[in-house]
Amino acid sequence: MRSIWNGSISFGLVTIPVKTYSATDRTSSVSFVRIHEKDGAQIQYRKICELDGKEVPNEEVGKGYQAPGDETIVPITDDDLSQLPMPTAKTLSILSFADPGEIDPLQLDKAYYLGPNGASAIKPYTLLREALEHHQRVAVGKVAMRGRESLAMLRAHDGAIVMHTLLWPDQIRPATGVVPDDVELRENELTLAETLMDSLGELDPEELHDDYREAVEELVAAKLEGEEPAAPSASGASGARVLDLTAALEKSLRAARGGGEGDAQEESASVTPIRGRKTTKKSEAAPGGGKRSGTATKKAAKKTAPAAAKKTAAPKATGGRTKAAATAKKTTSSRGTTGGTSKQTASKKTASKSTAKKAPAKKTGRQSSA
Repeated sequence: MRSIWNGSISFGLVTIPVKTYSATDRTSSVSFVRIHEKDGAQIQYRKICELDGKEVPNEEVGKGYQAPGDETIVPITDDDLSQLPMPTAKTLSILSFADPGEIDPLQLDKAYYLGPNGASAIKPYTLLREALEHHQRVAVGKVAMRGRESLAMLRAHDGAIVMHTLLWPDQIRPATGVVPDDVELRENELTLAETLMDSLGELDPEELHDDYREAVEELVAAKLEGEEPAAPSASGASGARVLDLTAALEKSLRAARGGGEGDAQEESASVTPIRGRKTTKKSEAAPGGGKRSGTATKKAAKKTAPAAAKKTAAPKATGGRTKAAATAKKTTSSRGTTGGTSKQTASKKTASKSTAKKAPAKKTGRQSSA
């Protein structure tokens, strides 16, 4: 790694020359460039002077200070800044050693690795690192980097000393207007929440990855190959439908203890109020098995109804034809014994005609008798 700042750590009469390296890499995060949608060309940003409207080259760009609420801009040169008293320009001056819990995480800004600069710095560097780790303390001081002074915190991490630049206390905004009004919580809800926190276990850094970045890379690869982007998978998050906090905590706790990911998603999507669940349980547990007997009676009625309807409807639709067909059959058989094949065929035709004439009469007789 390339060092970005060289200085020294100073506490008491001990001075440790150090080199500073950036501890984070934000180039891997998703970033987009602005383009002209009409032709896809990238848009350039030029530095234009507001007075003459001309582009200003980088060598002519300087510094200026504009007070808040004031339109006046005061030019500031590098010579002006070099004459200012800044004892922390090349030195990180340690002011005190504190407990890590005393540092508000809101103040943490950027992180840097500090390494020894030269052979003479190795032993005091190692001594400070071991003292911070063994005593479980962090060092708080001030340092000037890139033309401005800021607070800094030193801590031991992974065999190295890490420096965190801190925001000044007046740079932290209050939480006014963010905190909700007083909310009453039941004791069992707080107990369930704490139990759920304990059951989730420790965080595995290997499982942390940027899903959004991977999705963007797949999208870009598909577009380069001329393919259609894959459809996004349905999200299992449905917390907006949770109706009862206690029920949600209980089901989340069961899922965290090994209920299964699929069960957890299904349960979280259909959380029911406790009152509704109690009513359902009472109806199911009714004496005498009322719910099951009622269900069985309905199923039996459904099976019996079609059969009865079928038997009742059959005589009305086919009663006349059945008797006519029986009559025709008897006539055909009696004539067939005395006559030949031709007579048998003729008797069938005669029987069918007589049946057609007799059928309506029988139907009319039945209707009139009814």
